[in-house]
Amino acid sequence: MRAAQATLSILLLFSTRLVLGQNTPAPQPGATQRPDAEHNVTDLAKQTQNPVGDVVSVPFQFNFNSGGAFKDQTFFNLNFQPVIPIHLTPRWTFIARTIVPIDSIPTSSTTSSSGVGDIQEQTFFTPARPGKLIWGIGPDFSFPTATASPAKTGTWGGGGSAVLLATPGPFVLGSLFTQLSPMHIPTASQSSTPSSGNTSSTTTSAKGWALATAPSITADWTAVEGQKWTIPVGGGISRTLVFNKQPMTLGFQYYYNVKRPDTAPATTVRFIIALIYPQKPAPPPH
Repeated sequence: MRAAQATLSILLLFSTRLVLGQNTPAPQPGATQRPDAEHNVTDLAKQTQNPVGDVVSVPFQFNFNSGGAFKDQTFFNLNFQPVIPIHLTPRWTFIARTIVPIDSIPTSSTTSSSGVGDIQEQTFFTPARPGKLIWGIGPDFSFPTATASPAKTGTWGGGGSAVLLATPGPFVLGSLFTQLSPMHIPTASQSSTPSSGNTSSTTTSAKGWALATAPSITADWTAVEGQKWTIPVGGGISRTLVFNKQPMTLGFQYYYNVKRPDTAPATTVRFIIALIYPQKPAPPPH
């Protein structure tokens, strides 16, 4: 049964003013300055670590899960999860984060079931001009859109999200928490999903490069003892750059589940491609 879902993020980011490995040159008299997205990739890398940052990002997260319950087979999951900030007023910004999973799940040694999973919508209301402590809060929703049979829950979900973030010096430190509860209990023929989860990250960045750990820790409160938690350990590397005037982030991560239920995979290999669209600063409040 699906009861709730929670997420916690801890982020650390070391930032320097470098461009693709070179110091940012001083502008020449009469020269036209390039947009910030083109000459400060490290600052962009730092912005993308903020779940309620004023930047549009369009990430594609490719997850290859194997081992454990899947043995030598692979459960493939592609998460398309655009993040869009909307300036409601000079004081408030609304952040919409949509998660569209596309799955291919082994059902036997020779067959698999492919299709879309349940789509989730995470939302945050956050100050347009935050102080030293950045925060956001808002409702979450889950929709029974799954077409892949093993991923079907057959239930709508609702809950909330909260994010807390600070950026002391060159670092980004924060946590993200979300919780979802089902509108009704799935039938025995429908799959269950984790009831809660959290993600923690540590990132060090320079010249657009970043080292990070972002394990997605989940727990199903309705499961029997010993089957509740999935706790991965691992990390990876990413690079924020500008290609043909388009800012983007490329990343690779690997995780091993040191604790997991019998139905979970043992390892996850993750590749990330995220397109970045910096936004204009919010107008000052009157």
